[in-house]
Amino acid sequence: MRTIDLRGQSLSRAELLSLVPRAALSAETAVEQVRPLVADVAERGEAALREQALKFDGVEDHALRVPAEAVAASLADCPSDVEAALRELIVRLRKGSAAQVPAEQVTRLADGAEIRQRWQPVSRVGLYAPGGKAAYPSSVIMNAVAAQTAGVPSLALASPAQRDNGGLPHPAVLWAAALCGIDEVYAIGGAGAIAAFAHGVPTIGLDPVDVVTGPGNVFVAAAKRVVNGIVGIDSEAGTTEILIIADDSADPGFVAADLISQAEHDEAAASVLVTDSAAFAEAVARELEVIAPTTRHASRVATALGGQQSAVILVDDLATAARVSNAYGPEHLEIQTRDDAAVLANVFDAGAIFLGGYTPVSLGDYLAGSNHVLPTGGTARFASGLGAHTFLRPQQVIHYDRAALAETSELLVALAQAEGLPAHGEAVTARFKQSAQREQGEH
Repeated sequence: MRTIDLRGQSLSRAELLSLVPRAALSAETAVEQVRPLVADVAERGEAALREQALKFDGVEDHALRVPAEAVAASLADCPSDVEAALRELIVRLRKGSAAQVPAEQVTRLADGAEIRQRWQPVSRVGLYAPGGKAAYPSSVIMNAVAAQTAGVPSLALASPAQRDNGGLPHPAVLWAAALCGIDEVYAIGGAGAIAAFAHGVPTIGLDPVDVVTGPGNVFVAAAKRVVNGIVGIDSEAGTTEILIIADDSADPGFVAADLISQAEHDEAAASVLVTDSAAFAEAVARELEVIAPTTRHASRVATALGGQQSAVILVDDLATAARVSNAYGPEHLEIQTRDDAAVLANVFDAGAIFLGGYTPVSLGDYLAGSNHVLPTGGTARFASGLGAHTFLRPQQVIHYDRAALAETSELLVALAQAEGLPAHGEAVTARFKQSAQREQGEH
């Protein structure tokens, strides 16, 4: 891993934003590559999807819509320990997601004047599960359970077709779908899947959705950016990244293992260590030299750790480490220091935060009860991770009776006149004129 030495420098936020490591291919760059793919699906539907499946997945003549019976039958091949783990994940995630559904609130401004704040789920959601270098049944569950907890009535799932599974999505994706009760599943991957959700594909019975969610590579993230506005999106959850703030009290073996755990996802994955101790950084480097070559995906890990998106950043103190982290806006932030709470107090921008040496990111990936679909590429500076809240829209329901409206009418008319919109005020005063005329007619 390369080293970025920021010691002895007083850097502005703008300077930090320019110095933090990033992948060479960003979602912004990838947008121009995926825009034609999205447009092709919008125009030609199934034909475009089949061409893209052949080009990117090496699959042809497969069923784009997976038969519901195939989804249900897939569970027969799920190992019992894996099924038990997936069921436990569902239980824990339902508990964690329930806390994200706000209770309805009623605000009474005066007698007969109230605003009811309710949280209304969207009607239909498209859930994406990656299927490239690895299969992610956990991602299916993260998406599905959050949407179900929010009360979304219609869910569709898409995941790339697999050549070695007869053109169906990966078996593990089907297991998770079955356990979550999702029977509308499509063997569609990448940017094409995002486009299909946004525009619909009538020939395979895929109706457009309201919101598209789920992680993927940088091209999936870019496709979300392209369709955003046609549909809602969760966030641009692209290639994974981890940033660890650690001092010399941390265990270098733990830190090295966590850097590797994210690097094994993808050659473009980002692993970043920010520390105020050069000696600790050297200790982590020694651990990486020992551990990285022994892991199953050693070649992938080596490429990711050696890429420009990964680095060790040396800083003068942990307050500066927090500033660096805020500029980076990590998807996953780990804090392993003598005083994690003090560091946390200075951290504002992160997808999810893992405190202490015994809270690795992989816990959040599976069984922490938190959601692992998180914003990447610095978007955690303004976006949040997936949750039940992703699928909820706050709606205000306003009700005033006659007396309450009368009480506000004079002030309302004054504001309408000031803004040059007299008909706004007249819409109020007309109600009382009509009432007065009726009363006079009765006498």
